[in-house]
Amino acid sequence: MSPKFTPVSDMTYTQAVAEIEEILRMMQSDTLDIDLLAAYTRRATELLSECRRRLTDTDRELQTILNPQK
Repeated sequence: MSPKFTPVSDMTYTQAVAEIEEILRMMQSDTLDIDLLAAYTRRATELLSECRRRLTDTDRELQTILNPQK
């Protein structure tokens, strides 16, 4: 039985971070079923990757706005 996750592309940055925090809480409190550990680890990795991508994209956009080419 594998958990059903919302596609990362359908999530806001804030939702992704909240889900990462929830996964970490489950892992730290030992409430995560060992049979689902790999699925949640993959999910957390996917969420982290997407959050990094969005932060990098936003940083580039802000740099373009704040330092326009003359």
